[in-house]
Amino acid sequence: MEKFYLTTPIYYVNDVPHIGHAYTTILADVIKRYKQLRGCRVFFLTGTDEHGQKIERSAAKQGLTPRQLSDAMVEHFKELWKTLHIGYDAFIRTTDEVHVKGVQKIFSRVMEQGDIYLGEYAGHYCISCENFIPESAEESADGRRVCPDCGRPTDNRVKEKCYFFRLSAYGDRLLKFYEENPDFVTPRSRMNEVVSFVRMGLRDLSITRSTVKWGVPVPGDPGQTIYVWFDALSNYVTAIDYLGEGGRFKELWPADLHIMAKDILKYHAVYWPAFLMAAGLSLPKKELIHGWWLKDEKKMSKSSGNVLDPHILLKHFSADAIRYFLMREASIGADGNFSHEGFIGRVNTDLTNDWANLVSRTTGMIDKYFANSFQGDASYTDREKEIAAGYQRLETSVLELFDQYQFNRGLESVFEYVNQLNRYIVAAQPWNLAKDMENLPRLAGVLKTLCRAILSVNALLSPILTETSAQVRAIFRCDDAGLGWKDLPEDFSIGQGAQLFPRVDSKAFFAEAEAFPQGVVAAKPTAAPPAISPQGATMRETKTPDAHNPPRTATVPPAAENNAASEGLIEIGDFKKVQMVVAKVLAAEKVEKADKLLKLQIDCGTDTRTLVAGIALHYKPEDLIGRRIIIVKNLKPAKLRGILSQGMILAASDADNRPYIPILPDETPVGAILK
Repeated sequence: MEKFYLTTPIYYVNDVPHIGHAYTTILADVIKRYKQLRGCRVFFLTGTDEHGQKIERSAAKQGLTPRQLSDAMVEHFKELWKTLHIGYDAFIRTTDEVHVKGVQKIFSRVMEQGDIYLGEYAGHYCISCENFIPESAEESADGRRVCPDCGRPTDNRVKEKCYFFRLSAYGDRLLKFYEENPDFVTPRSRMNEVVSFVRMGLRDLSITRSTVKWGVPVPGDPGQTIYVWFDALSNYVTAIDYLGEGGRFKELWPADLHIMAKDILKYHAVYWPAFLMAAGLSLPKKELIHGWWLKDEKKMSKSSGNVLDPHILLKHFSADAIRYFLMREASIGADGNFSHEGFIGRVNTDLTNDWANLVSRTTGMIDKYFANSFQGDASYTDREKEIAAGYQRLETSVLELFDQYQFNRGLESVFEYVNQLNRYIVAAQPWNLAKDMENLPRLAGVLKTLCRAILSVNALLSPILTETSAQVRAIFRCDDAGLGWKDLPEDFSIGQGAQLFPRVDSKAFFAEAEAFPQGVVAAKPTAAPPAISPQGATMRETKTPDAHNPPRTATVPPAAENNAASEGLIEIGDFKKVQMVVAKVLAAEKVEKADKLLKLQIDCGTDTRTLVAGIALHYKPEDLIGRRIIIVKNLKPAKLRGILSQGMILAASDADNRPYIPILPDETPVGAILK
């Protein structure tokens, strides 16, 4: 069985965990569970970084010792990881004795190699990043140097004796390593940054402090403590018995994957490999670099007051919902944007409407028509064979994406298949089959196929939806948690269905002030007004209103007869004012920096024009090209994100405001008028 050793960075304990910590750790947990699904023997390490001047200061402000602060914060991290279903195998603290002695062992080994020497440092120091700042750094208005990493002015200028690491001696070796291992850093754009940084030349690195007491003492010189980054990075080996160099260390090292955010790339991709080279240790195989999480397009930070506390979300949503959203919304390497509206919409749409509803409809029909137990053969058609074959194609595609850690794209494909299953139910019409006893074998074939498809998809979702996937297996009484098409026997029974993802009422959520971090004011969502209501479905404008283009409302002429005005009725003359025509989509693309918007080029018979529609969360551009849709042609043009939108698409919407665009037959003439 192949081993796979993965790590998160260890987290500073100067404050409680936030959504950024949660994302990195959930990503690592998802990778662990996925690798286990593929048959790997996985070891997953996380932990806390508890040394340094920043911790000293934070503790002092609270009237605590650094150890007291660390102990309290560690419990916060462990509690949150348990709630989020994080299945780490080891939790390392830099205050652990095995870590302290392990760091000292590495330090001594590097010194014996001649790559550590005593010198004097004079310059600026960033306490926030625990980093020395060169004289070449930008100056602030008051003459202080600005840290190039966090952008804060340095607190002071220091001059002290310290030990230096000969980082300058490792430039060529690092470049050679990068050349031989071009995928060491993923994505490639981050690898290019690292290579450029090293090519500019490396300076020797100060790796101890005499003015910081809260840290690992330097062997033979207890007046000095080891630089926090040399200390912290060493956790990846000290946690697996580097000190004794026993069986666990020999089995697990080198690490297969280090996971981190882009702001600590330099330390992991330049300093850490150089330290390991100097210590005579193998280098990790890969470093996976993700972006930051933004809050409403702005970087989260404590100073901005917009750091998102996961505990707030957990009051309203399950851990699986949070895990799904974070994996679905962010692509590796790019920043992810968190908005409460987007979060609620994604969960209510994908998990409640699509996945939970599919499971609920299927189990409900099995209960109603077969009393939860299938006995005897069923009748199958080519459509059922295609459902199974479609899953096999899906699994191949999704595994390729998951292997590349592109979980967002893999999940997108999974839910396209889930929607195919929902459409299969509509096409098969099991409720009509149930009206005639002669159709029961055919009805059984449909419902058994749905059971097999649901369980198969459930395995793909299991690394993300940890608790829910176990619930689904329990409902269908299936112990097989592995991959592949679940070819259940013809005779089987299921248990009672369950409500997997209850719909979250956005009004109730937004009514609670605590749902928003202190200092953040969020606009409550407003539903778009109905345009027409045929047969109970609400037809609505799909453009997203903005401050300059508020939602349009219909003007109802006053009419005393039959209280028409109070009932919202209109006259035929008002209806005739709306010019609805058939249009063909010629081109479609996403609007930059607008997750919900698509830009469409359409042919409406008399001309071609541009429309902007708020449907990007539910329709891919390529799925619309060539299709015939219905538009309101004579709506006053409006600008959305700088694009002039000339009309609107008609779409039905459900209680969660999800759009359903009517697709007309290909033979429908472009420009045909709806009357």
